[in-house]
Amino acid sequence: MAVSDSPSGGSTPPQQEQQPNKYAFTKPLSLAGPTHADLQRNNELDKFLLDSGLYESNEESAARKEVLHRLDQIVKNWVKQLTRQRGYTDQMVEDANAVIFTFGSYRLGVHGPGVDIDTLCIGPSYVNREEDFFVILHNILAEMEEVSELQPVPDAHVPVMKFKFQGISIDLLYASISLLVVPEDLDISHGSVLYDVDEPTVRSLNGCRVADQILKLVPNVEHFRTALRCLKFWAKRRGVYSNVTGFLGGVNWAILVARICQLYPNAIPSMLVSRFFRVYTQWRWPNPVMLCSIEENELGFPIWDPRRNPRDRFHTMPIITPAYPCMNSSYNVSASTLRVMMEQFRYGNKICDEIELNKAQWSALFQPYIFFEAYKNYLQVDIIASDADDLLAWRGWVESRLRLLTLKIERDTNGMLQCHPYPNEYVDTSKLCAHSAFFMGLQRKEGVRGQEGQQFDIRGTVDEFRQEINMYMYWKPGMDIFVSHVRRKQLPAFVFPGGYKRTRMPRHISHQAEKTGDDATKCYSGSGSGSSERCIKRKSCPEMVDKKPGKPDKRASISPQRLAGSTTKDANDNCEVKSSDALPGSGLSTEVADMQISEPGFVDTTHDMLKSRSVEIPNENGVLNGDKAQDLALDCLESAETESTNSLSNYKEGDNDTDQRLDKECNFIPRAECSDYVPNASSQNLNCEVSYFI
Repeated sequence: MAVSDSPSGGSTPPQQEQQPNKYAFTKPLSLAGPTHADLQRNNELDKFLLDSGLYESNEESAARKEVLHRLDQIVKNWVKQLTRQRGYTDQMVEDANAVIFTFGSYRLGVHGPGVDIDTLCIGPSYVNREEDFFVILHNILAEMEEVSELQPVPDAHVPVMKFKFQGISIDLLYASISLLVVPEDLDISHGSVLYDVDEPTVRSLNGCRVADQILKLVPNVEHFRTALRCLKFWAKRRGVYSNVTGFLGGVNWAILVARICQLYPNAIPSMLVSRFFRVYTQWRWPNPVMLCSIEENELGFPIWDPRRNPRDRFHTMPIITPAYPCMNSSYNVSASTLRVMMEQFRYGNKICDEIELNKAQWSALFQPYIFFEAYKNYLQVDIIASDADDLLAWRGWVESRLRLLTLKIERDTNGMLQCHPYPNEYVDTSKLCAHSAFFMGLQRKEGVRGQEGQQFDIRGTVDEFRQEINMYMYWKPGMDIFVSHVRRKQLPAFVFPGGYKRTRMPRHISHQAEKTGDDATKCYSGSGSGSSERCIKRKSCPEMVDKKPGKPDKRASISPQRLAGSTTKDANDNCEVKSSDALPGSGLSTEVADMQISEPGFVDTTHDMLKSRSVEIPNENGVLNGDKAQDLALDCLESAETESTNSLSNYKEGDNDTDQRLDKECNFIPRAECSDYVPNASSQNLNCEVSYFI
C-alpha cells in the first residue's frame, strides 16, 4: 500500500545539520538562532496551539489511517474488476494495481481534527477518468454504507470526487499514468510519471509532487510544520483562508511559510511567524515568491513565465509551485483580495511587534476579524435549492464562481469600487427551502474622492454574473441565486451568533480595538444559524444607524467605461477581464515593459523598506549590528535578485497606499419593483434595476 504510516501520509526527509545554502536558491536574510526570549515565546506559542485544539487525538489519527487503508483496498479491487472485464489475462488481472497517495495538509503533516484528507488515486493507462472513475467507481462508492455526501465534480480545474467515508471527509483525485501495471512503490516525485499524460492529470499529480518538494526545500521540517499550522489558523481566524474565494489556500500558505524558513534557516517557529509578517508586509507584489529556480523540461508542459506567456503578466500575487511544471498556485487572487490580505499582514506585523515587546500575548494575534462591522455596505448572495443534496452541488458551483463577481465589479468600476468577499458560509434555517448565503463588503477605493452623487451602476455586472452562473450543466428546478445590497444595519440576523446582532462599539473605539488586539471579541465566522424571528431590534444610536443624506439632485447614471489598455483573461474560465493598471491599495503597476522579476521581491536599494525592524545578520563575532545588518541584508538580496531572475521580465512598483476605512456611505436607490423572491426583506434585490451612489 502506497499510503505511509507517517502523520504526513508521505515520507519525511531526514533532518541533517542545517546548511542554508543547500535549501534556498538565494542567500538567507539571517543565520541568527533563537535568544532566550525567543525560546520562551516559542514555548508560549506551542502551548497556545495545543490549547486551541489544533492537533488531532491518537484515536482520530488511527481512524484516518484506517479509512485510507480501506480506500486503498477499494481502488485496488476496482482496477482488478475493470481489468477482468476488459479481457486481459489472468496474470494481468493478478498484477493490476492502483495506489493511494495523500497530499495537501495531511501529506505536509499539518492537518488538524475534522479536516478533510486530500487523496490521489493513481491507476494504469487503460483506466480512464471520465467513465471508469466518475461513473464506475462513483457507483461503487454510492452503494457503500460507509460513504455519504458523495459529490463528483468532473468539470473542476482539477477534477475531484468529494465524499465522507465513515464520517471523515475525503477529496479524491484520479491520475492515469502511462504504465500497464502501477508498482506499489511508485516514486511520484520522478519526472517519468508525467510522460504521455494530459494537463488535468499533471495538475492532479502535482499536489503530491509539490508537497514532497516543499518538505525537501525547508531547512527544518518540524519548525516549518509548527509555523505553517500557526499561520493557517491565523488566516482562518482573519478570514483570508480560501483559494476558491480569491484568497490563499493550503499550498499557497505552505509555500509562503517555506520561503521564510529558507530566509531564516536557524529560526524557531515563534521567530518564523514574526518574520513571516515582517517580510510579506514589505513584499512588492506582483514579484513572485519561489522556493527554487523555475525548471524547464523536454516534456513541454506550460510553466509560469511572464516573458513568454502574456497571461502570466497579469497575475496579482504569484506564488510559484516548486515541482515541474512550475505554476502560479494563487492565480485566483484579485486586486481586491490582495488589498485585504495586505491589510491583514500589517495587522499581524503590528501584533507581533507588540508580542516581542511583551505588550501582547499570542492570543491577540488570533482575534477573529469582525467582518460585519468592517463595512457599511454589503452584497448578499443567496443560494437556494429544493433539497440539501441539490444545494450541495449548486452551492459548490456558485462558490467556485464568486471570485468572478469580484473581478467583474473591479473591471466595470475601473477599480473604484472595492470588494471584500468573505469566505464563510451562512445558513438561514427559517427558510423552507435549502439555503446558503455568502457576503461581500463594499467600499470606495481608499484615497480617492468622488463627486457628490457619483453613481456606481452594477446592474449589468450582476446580470452578467447571473447568466454565467445559470449555465450550470447540472441545473435542476428549484436552484436559484439572488444578489442583494444590504446596509450594515440591515444585515440578517442569521449571520450573527445565536441570531442576535452584537451591540457595536463607537467607531473610534472599535477601530482602536481592531488595531491593537487588546480587547477580546467574539468570532462571527463560521456557518450562521438561527431564525430571523429571534432577531432583536437595536436601539437607535448615532454610531449604529446609517445617516440618510439629503436627496441629491438628479444625475445621469455613470457606468464607468472599461479601460481599453490592459486586458486579463481568466486562466480557468476564458473570461476576459479588463482592469486598471494600478493595483488598488498597493500602489503597484501591472505593466510589464522593460522589467525584471526580482526575488525576493520586497527589497529596495534604500533602507526605507526595512526601517521598521533591523534584519538580523551576525558579524564575524556573532554579534548583531543594526546598521551593518541592514547593509548586509540589502547587499545579499540585491545579489539574489540578479542571480535568480536574470532571465525573467519584471514589474514596475509604485508607492504603497495606506488602507483606510470608508467614512462616506453608499446610498442604494431601487428603480423598479421586483416580483422575484427576495431573501431578505430589508435588502434590495439586484435582479431589479439598481444603482450605487457613493
